[in-house]
Amino acid sequence: MGTKIVYNHKAIEKKWRERWEENPVNPRLDDNGNKKQKYYCLDMFPYPSGNGLHVGHWRGYVISDVWSRYKLQQGYYIVHPMGWDAFGLPAENYAIKMGVHPAKSTAENVANIKKQINDIAALYDWDMEVNTTDPNFYKWTQWIFVKMFKAGLAYEKEFPINWCPSCKTGLANEEVVNGKCERCGAEVTKKNLRQWMLRITKYADRLLNDLDKLDWPEKVKKMQTDWIGKSYGAEVDFPVEGRDEKITVYTTRPDTLYGATFMVLAPEHELAQSLATPETKDAVEKYIYEASMKSNVDRMQDKEKTGAFTGSYAINPLNGAKTPIWLSDYVLADYGTGAIMCVPAHDDRDFEFAKKFDIPIVQVIAKDGKEIEDMTEAYTEAAGTMINSGEWNGMESAVLKKEAPHIIEERGIGRATVNYKLRDWVFSRQRYWGEPIPIVHCPDCGAVPVPEEELPLRLPDVESYEPTGTGESPLAAIDEWVNCKCPVCGKPAKRETNTMPQWAGSSWYFLRYVDNHNDKEL
Repeated sequence: MGTKIVYNHKAIEKKWRERWEENPVNPRLDDNGNKKQKYYCLDMFPYPSGNGLHVGHWRGYVISDVWSRYKLQQGYYIVHPMGWDAFGLPAENYAIKMGVHPAKSTAENVANIKKQINDIAALYDWDMEVNTTDPNFYKWTQWIFVKMFKAGLAYEKEFPINWCPSCKTGLANEEVVNGKCERCGAEVTKKNLRQWMLRITKYADRLLNDLDKLDWPEKVKKMQTDWIGKSYGAEVDFPVEGRDEKITVYTTRPDTLYGATFMVLAPEHELAQSLATPETKDAVEKYIYEASMKSNVDRMQDKEKTGAFTGSYAINPLNGAKTPIWLSDYVLADYGTGAIMCVPAHDDRDFEFAKKFDIPIVQVIAKDGKEIEDMTEAYTEAAGTMINSGEWNGMESAVLKKEAPHIIEERGIGRATVNYKLRDWVFSRQRYWGEPIPIVHCPDCGAVPVPEEELPLRLPDVESYEPTGTGESPLAAIDEWVNCKCPVCGKPAKRETNTMPQWAGSSWYFLRYVDNHNDKEL
């Protein structure tokens, strides 16, 4: 028998790693000394939220390395950078789990993962390396925030947000999966907090229109379209009986206004508590509390409807009918106006609610103009003839649906409106490990941005970095950091203590790679 040949992969891989380090295979110049055409191959940079890579990382990095080497053989200079998405919940939760300061654990994890990547001799250009926790990097993340603040795209708002009781921080909608925190799996509840928001809704139409320019699968484009959720309808103003206030509802079916026999507010609606009468006060407060403990997913599930009658009434502006005002958790505060008019004859959820609470049902659309006796389910066909609708009787509902917003506007009881499911981005976290938000709160000047020449506003070193659970970041306890002078008037002021989410640095890192040492420009 012949000698058995053993493939010594360790020795062979070590040999070629050393050879490629001494003689790089990705030179910027060709054999004639001319600059080669560049090809940018971009990987998603990893969270250093563990002490090593998993097989999913390897899969992506090996595929991009193969593609880079393929383009290299075609004569390109390959721009193939790598960096670290090191701020935010993933890295901080790992640090808390291990009992190590996030700065220390992140640095150790980065060093180990970088060694692992180098072990496969992937074609990365480490001269372009970035780290979102590097002050030289997050200086520009903060600079972007300041620019957005000055343009009116970053603003403060207090409202009910997704709250993870385990991570003890607010979450964006995209961080909630099936009602649970994406990072830890805890059930997500609601909590009223002051938050920084980014006005991404200003770009809703542009996001929709520019989908046609993308070479994406149609399925993905449809998902994006549905996520943005553009709809046409009307806002209608319902006066509250006996009060100067009115409740504005958004509806895509203003043609059914005559059939609105009750209205429902989200439990978080600003008028929810004040509408309660002495007789209903206890029940209303109990219902509002119970709703606050549920996630949006739980609230939208197809289950038996719950609700609480406020004891107050609104007036249907079209026919003057008294309309009872209810609270129910199937209405969400952050969609439309947080209040809906309910037409039980033509909506399944409204029909179920009306049947349970013995609320009148008035059919206003009928096939061939014939009213259904003893309705057992909602009539939800889009087309039909208007009935029980005053001067609209006999009109085709499809025609009236388009005309009704303008009729309502002409009568001064509402306005034609375009609405979106897309919500503005909750852009602050009540955690330590993130970019400090470069805002100073002054009693006289209000919210003032840190001057651009003073950036970066550095994250201070702390001993206690664990989340507080109070709705405040650990930074709030550092008096010497919080207390400062207003950049405008010079009077005593306080720094913003919430930090940015992990998405802040990862929203633009691909731009920084190619000029990562520039301290004058982004």
